[in-house]
Parts: sequence; C-alpha cells; structure tokens
Amino acid sequence: MFFEQIHHIAINCSDYDKTKEFYVEKLGFEIIRENRREDKNDVKLDLKLGNYELEIFISPVAPKRPSYPEALGLRHLAFKVEQIEEVIAFLNSKEIQCEAVRTDTFTGEKMTFFFDPDGLPLELHE
Repeated sequence: MFFEQIHHIAINCSDYDKTKEFYVEKLGFEIIRENRREDKNDVKLDLKLGNYELEIFISPVAPKRPSYPEALGLRHLAFKVEQIEEVIAFLNSKEIQCEAVRTDTFTGEKMTFFFDPDGLPLELHE
C-alpha cells in the first residue's frame, strides 16, 4: 500500500474571529501557518494536531452544510482523549457544550460530540 498515514484534515469555516477563537483560544491548537488568500477571499489557517495538521479554510462565502449530520463529505472529526470527563469539564469551562456521554456500540468506549461555530460535529473518543 502506498498510503502511510493521514497528512492533514481540512475543514471549511465561515467566520474568521469565531473560528480562530474556538480552535486556537478555546481548544488550544497551535498555529503553524496563517495565510490570507485575497484571490480566493479566504484565510488558510494550519494548526498542529499531534503529528498531523488541521487545515482550516475560512471564507464568508462558503456554502452551508445541506443537511445534518449525514451530508456528503466529512461526517465528523474525532479526537482521541484519555479522560473524557476531564475534557468535557475543560470544554464546559470554555462555554462549549457537549452531548451526554454514551458508549460506542462497536468498541464499548466512551464518546460524545460537541460542535464548532459552523456546526461541524467534533467527537471525543476515549
């Protein structure tokens, strides 16, 4: 197989200030690069996610998701965590609400969802 690992995950967002506040200030992702692309009317924000990059394109003219959550494309982004209750408490302290913790039907592991400012489902998975 030629594919070794995921290089990056790309997300489209609509509001620069809300997106940067959410991912950088609240969730604590480190900025690797930030580039304004005038020709495309967007900002490309590259964030460090362990050994990977979270690539965020921010444009006020990006179309909204046509349906939730089963729209074609990225269904959700899941983050592996050690202590889910501790992470939920941290998110709540940043005024980020999580759904109730439930057990993954297939793995038996704890999981929950929260949402970015554009409604993208983000999962915590223990």
